[in-house]
Amino acid sequence: MASNVYFWNLRTTLKSPFDKRLDTLLKKVGVQEFIGEGDLAAIKIHFGEKGTTGFIRPLWLRPIIDHLTRCGAKPFLTDASTLYVGQRGEAVSHQMCAAHHGWDPLVLGAPVIIADGLKGNSETAVPIHGKHIEEAYIAADIADADLFVSVSHFKGHELAGFGGALKNVGMGSASKRGKMQQHYSTGPVIIPENCKGCEQCTKICKPGALSLGEDGKIRLNPERCVGCGGCFLACKTGALQIDWKIGVQEFLERMMEYALAVTKTKDRPCLHINFVVDVVPDCDCVGFTDQALCPNIGVLASFDPVAVDQAGLDLVNQAQPLHPSKLPKGIKPGDSKFLAIHSHCPPDFGLEYAEQIGLGTRNYELIKV
Repeated sequence: MASNVYFWNLRTTLKSPFDKRLDTLLKKVGVQEFIGEGDLAAIKIHFGEKGTTGFIRPLWLRPIIDHLTRCGAKPFLTDASTLYVGQRGEAVSHQMCAAHHGWDPLVLGAPVIIADGLKGNSETAVPIHGKHIEEAYIAADIADADLFVSVSHFKGHELAGFGGALKNVGMGSASKRGKMQQHYSTGPVIIPENCKGCEQCTKICKPGALSLGEDGKIRLNPERCVGCGGCFLACKTGALQIDWKIGVQEFLERMMEYALAVTKTKDRPCLHINFVVDVVPDCDCVGFTDQALCPNIGVLASFDPVAVDQAGLDLVNQAQPLHPSKLPKGIKPGDSKFLAIHSHCPPDFGLEYAEQIGLGTRNYELIKV
């Protein structure tokens, strides 16, 4: 059975400007049917890493926030801490980064709340008994929210191939420990020459997996490591780095299981909105924004995260390729643009597995609004 995916092609008129067209899209999807008075609604967004300019414009969220508010909800904008050390590795810097990028509660009508707490360890364990994940660690405030709406910038991704609803939900909603669980199952890689012996990481490592050796360099006991990710934030010298041990296929499957875990925290459908604009080669985490791969396409919305991502992929592939861009010469409409630049990925980008575990279906009906 096909899922409904609603599509607006970004065309506007004087009588029907951006906010009215987006409000019409939401009404067609029918999200208002699942909102109760006073419901706390988490809007999962990527605020953009420092140096990035392609993230979703904050004002584009205002019609979504207003729609949820009119229906009786209390929306808040949210994300979880990153595993790598950057401008979004803990809540203070993360909120300041959001503010610098224009995510102002007084302008948008919704506060910014970092869902996994001050240092990324405020989490809720969600049993899913999956192929790879027995228990997923979801950012606590996302798990606690009454409603969940993912708003994603649809673009490429250097590891997953592309980032849409499933990436935003699965990876983006996980605590630091949850992100580590998706990326690998053992502790960090130690770069001894970068260690200054400050022991900041040992102080934060509650299981006692890290200790200082006789040479004054950090040591790891992998049997004690629980994969919480706190040491990455504590280390300021690059002595502890992410170990990308898992192959891409397994990584994608773990990410899909995490997306499933997020949906299991809700007793009603989750809404997924993909802005298929500024379709750049890499994530908004990389600290820069490259040239787009194709023209702006539109906005997609559905209660099915698999269908909305599959629709986004199909529309991007059908679009005219843009040059100059990261795309190799010879790419034509119909070719897989993301696979052309991220050839390490499987052709289905993990969507087949997402369908297998019940997240949704790759079959969809595109309904133009």
